[in-house]
Amino acid sequence: MSKRLRTAVIGTGFVGRVHVEAIRRLGFVDIAAIVDVNIAQAQRYAKEFGAEKAVADYKEVLADPTIDAVDICTPNTFHAPFAKAAMEAGKHVICEKPLATSAAAAAELVSIASAKGLRNCTCHNLRMYPQVQNMRAMVESGDLGDILIVQGTYSQDWLLYNTDFNWRIESKDNGPSRTVADVGSHFCDMTEHITGLRITEVCADLQTFHKTRLKPKGQIEAFAGKTLSADDYTPFEVDTEDFGAVVFRMGDRTRGAYTASQVSAGRKNGLSIEIYGTKSGVAWNQERPDELWIGHRNEPNQIIIKDPSLLKPQARAYADLPGGHSEGYDDTFKQIFKRFYGSILDPTAKPEYPQFADGLRQLKILEAELLSSKTRAWVEVK
Repeated sequence: MSKRLRTAVIGTGFVGRVHVEAIRRLGFVDIAAIVDVNIAQAQRYAKEFGAEKAVADYKEVLADPTIDAVDICTPNTFHAPFAKAAMEAGKHVICEKPLATSAAAAAELVSIASAKGLRNCTCHNLRMYPQVQNMRAMVESGDLGDILIVQGTYSQDWLLYNTDFNWRIESKDNGPSRTVADVGSHFCDMTEHITGLRITEVCADLQTFHKTRLKPKGQIEAFAGKTLSADDYTPFEVDTEDFGAVVFRMGDRTRGAYTASQVSAGRKNGLSIEIYGTKSGVAWNQERPDELWIGHRNEPNQIIIKDPSLLKPQARAYADLPGGHSEGYDDTFKQIFKRFYGSILDPTAKPEYPQFADGLRQLKILEAELLSSKTRAWVEVK
């Protein structure tokens, strides 16, 4: 591309690093600034990744007319106010999920983006796996028939022990839901994206196994190993969930169920989804992303391995490497960023990525799940 874009990345945690590395792979986007209140950390990132500068105050990059876009990788409670401020400054915005900590705040962002004509993206990157796109294309082509059942899980173990801690545990930084908002939203977004159907009602049961956790006195990074001693902790009362089980309806006929967990021993990033139709079924596991299981009633089942030449035509553009060359988690960010930043350069391009409206959608589902668990009843997704 002849024109280059300039972006600022706000946040230097686990996912901030992932975003920066993916942006550098694009070849047409320059990282104008790394932003973090921890200026020493921002300076380390800027030096490591060749960013132009490190900044402590995000308002500095919003005032810079040479910066085209802002990439928000902060704790959740900052997502909505930072995104709003960036759009009011005329910046295109890509924001980590959840888009906000309430549907009302997300709806305001959708409205502002529409009014200002700005490109906007909620980073539900897991849509971008080649085999996930292949499943979507199979559904669209009628290979599965009418969808009957969706089921699966998103299971992790990084918060299994009461000494495991992260800012997501604290609702003041994270919002009212942790596990269901953090990983359950990925499952729901993927479910709706693949099937083209909408979750209409939910019945949820959320559980906090560790009512009290031991909070480290110093800062630690997500997924970091724990080597602290007993003197390095203080007790913390937990008000976000470790686990959620959700039964859901998708209209009059289709039914589904999923679990979300951050305390499942041995599961590191275990998103698995199964979709069954009147003709065939498919199953996919994020920890083996190149493989897709296809199930049949009256003929042998199949396991197909990612190969762009053998994927459905609609899915081929999501695989940049030939067959036998694995594409994984980090590649999903490259794919979503390539489409988001590319759409800034091409005002006529149709957004082929999740937008703020999709982030709002997941918050509506989340709020229904929270109300369902609280009232122990089925709740309609508005």
